[in-house]
Amino acid sequence: MSDAAEQLTIDAGGVALSGERAGEGAPVVLLHGLTATRRYVVMGSRALERSAHLVVSYDARGHGRSDPAPEPSAYGYELLAADLESVLGALQLERAVLAGASMGAHTALAFALARPQRVAGLVLITPSFDPARPREQRELDRWDALARGLREDGVDGFVRAYDLAAVPDAWRETVERVLRQRLSAHEHPLAVADALQAVPRSLPFRSLDELAAVAAPTVVVASRDEADPGHPLGVGERYAATIPGARLVVEDDGRSPLAWQGGQLSRVIAELTARAQI
Repeated sequence: MSDAAEQLTIDAGGVALSGERAGEGAPVVLLHGLTATRRYVVMGSRALERSAHLVVSYDARGHGRSDPAPEPSAYGYELLAADLESVLGALQLERAVLAGASMGAHTALAFALARPQRVAGLVLITPSFDPARPREQRELDRWDALARGLREDGVDGFVRAYDLAAVPDAWRETVERVLRQRLSAHEHPLAVADALQAVPRSLPFRSLDELAAVAAPTVVVASRDEADPGHPLGVGERYAATIPGARLVVEDDGRSPLAWQGGQLSRVIAELTARAQI
């Protein structure tokens, strides 16, 4: 099988989404996190399409090569979920496994709650949204500072605002390198700045109890707080405890987060897809 991916442009209500598909078999849709691109779910790994999966990935609105939203505020989860539905419709996929990281995990859940018949399985990677803990103003101020840094001084401004000093020594160099790589991949960095302010102010769902309605087989991939405090382990644990039958996967103590390892993460996705029997 060729590793070449077919490039896609998908109309999502007037917003052109850039994406790709590769492989044949059980459909898996990858959804990336805020400030990332479609590469940063399985980190470039081709393991899924080489093992009988049709892999679809796309840049969220305003990210990567996709168009900006028509308005600076138009990056909420309702719209992100509608974009996902446009992608499934354009590719004539009635059902698929959804594997999303952070913002992508929240988008997948919002879609699963609204369109359960379209979701064969869920892989929720490092979720961070906790409906029991409203966003504090200081947290929103941090997102606003990141957006301001990106607008005023590009990648360097964002990295300065990120406060790498708060990252443990063992991970600091890796985090900075990945931040710079991710942010350099956007054709519309000002749109990413808009998303940095809009997404944290949006709610993918309103109560953790809503997750008890998720019927699709689910795996939650969480990270330990030492390496990734922005995606608290406790949030992943609560998601896994609330979604019926969900399995929690976490790296061993002192190891690099599973979410950063594309090959291992691909195996988790493949195992879930086999359970989904799609």
